[in-house]
Amino acid sequence: MHPADVRRHATTPLTAPLYPLRANRFTDRAYLNIVYRTDPRALRAVVPEPLQIDEPLVRFEVMKMGDVDGFGPYTECGQTIPVTHDGEHGEYLHAMYLDHFGATAAGRELSAYPKLLGSPTLTAENGALVGTLDWGSQRVATATMAYKWRALDPDEARAQIAVPTYAVKIIPGYRGDLRVCDLARTEITDLTVKEAWTGPARLQLFAHVMAPLADLPVIEVISASHIVADLTLAPMQPVHDYLATG
Repeated sequence: MHPADVRRHATTPLTAPLYPLRANRFTDRAYLNIVYRTDPRALRAVVPEPLQIDEPLVRFEVMKMGDVDGFGPYTECGQTIPVTHDGEHGEYLHAMYLDHFGATAAGRELSAYPKLLGSPTLTAENGALVGTLDWGSQRVATATMAYKWRALDPDEARAQIAVPTYAVKIIPGYRGDLRVCDLARTEITDLTVKEAWTGPARLQLFAHVMAPLADLPVIEVISASHIVADLTLAPMQPVHDYLATG
């Protein structure tokens, strides 16, 4: 294999493609979102500057991907935190857990998503929408919402999921130093909301050293939504270089 052939590949192994080099289209992406109030001191400890915290809120989300270009169906969950950056309101991606290795690797390598392998689920059971996250044999999170309880305005649903998102991109060097350490930004494009619902909800988080979602404890559930949408994720762009700021 010639050097030019090596440069045409995005990842290793060179003979086994893991993900396509293009923006991914998500069809029938179903969200269970639960916004809750947490301990402001715990929040300040995990949100990196120059991001600023608006309120001590966290959004726990479970997303069941109906179909994704290059990957097929999978399920994902995690925590996002409302923030501002240079006066723009958005969300900081704190933690994400997936049941698909290709999507996990692509999110980390091509973008800056803090993705790890886990076992999330999203199902409807006896009048409730139920989202869970397991790490191995251990339950980490259980979220429940009354199923299609009350219609949610599509514009409000769009505003919930279309805010810009921020994440930290780290690429280590070969000798333990850092080659890249950026704050990166992305946003959702070509968004079509197909269904939107709201209703009463509950959320339980369980302490686990490898999936420390419970470090941001649930004090009060503020709101919940169940949204189904088609969308595209724009490529991430760096907005702050931590190596340059010291």
